[in-house]
Amino acid sequence: MDYIGLKEYLRAERLCVDKALDQAVTLIESELEPDIASAIRHGVMSGGKRLRPILCSTAYRECGGQAENNAYDLAASLEMIHAYSLMHDDLPCMDDAELRRGQPTTHSVFGEDVTMRAAAALIPAAARQALSSARNLECGALGATEVVQELLEAAGAGGMVGGQWLDLLGEGQTLNPKELDELHRKKTGALLTASLVMGALSAAVDKETVSALASYGRSVGLAFQITDDVLDATQSADLLGKNPSDVDLDKSTYVGLHGLDQAKEHARERIVEALSALESIPIDAPILSILARYVVERER
Repeated sequence: MDYIGLKEYLRAERLCVDKALDQAVTLIESELEPDIASAIRHGVMSGGKRLRPILCSTAYRECGGQAENNAYDLAASLEMIHAYSLMHDDLPCMDDAELRRGQPTTHSVFGEDVTMRAAAALIPAAARQALSSARNLECGALGATEVVQELLEAAGAGGMVGGQWLDLLGEGQTLNPKELDELHRKKTGALLTASLVMGALSAAVDKETVSALASYGRSVGLAFQITDDVLDATQSADLLGKNPSDVDLDKSTYVGLHGLDQAKEHARERIVEALSALESIPIDAPILSILARYVVERER
């Protein structure tokens, strides 16, 4: 598969993920008051790369999983957690962002109180989504609990939430390379890594394969964040669909710490690590291989 083929693959996968997300959001809407429900639909369905759910469905498929429709339902739970994190990330008490994916942020439309409540409601909804869908995959009911545990640990204080906290603490400070890596291994990398692990667990593969895909995910997660920093430093807000805020908030970035060229080299090194992890296991994973390279060569 070349990059033209990859773009077609990503487009097709986004459609499948969006269908599963729309079904999940419709269920949530039937349970909540209208303003909360509308804010959830805005936060979840306003576009995006859908990278995490696509990594999940791809890992599931390349690990031999067969129940693709249920795999998209599982993958949707990752995007629900990701959407909640962005809705909170954009709030005035955090990044105070006005744009997300080229559209007004959720709190700009619905207000802070509604957005906080809507985002919080996505957490248990995502856990329910993961549990019900994973039960219908190769891992069965028993393995489904491990899948949900992976999702919630990646989303919690030891993962994404912990990374958001470190991000807030880092405002106005110069982090060293180890501290910056730790921040982004949690804030960005934890959920991205969980995407691979959840896909592998759902396909009921061996522990060695799950471990190798976790290593792949950790390396790709860092490469993704480094590339985000590079794009924030080199692309316009119109192309990115957001106004980069790290410089305004006096946060440490890979470009600020290492310079543009060295940051790009660090991203490429992480991709070499990711590909090495894939090569260590006896599965054929051509799409995961090209997705790793795409992470550092994308333009937004």
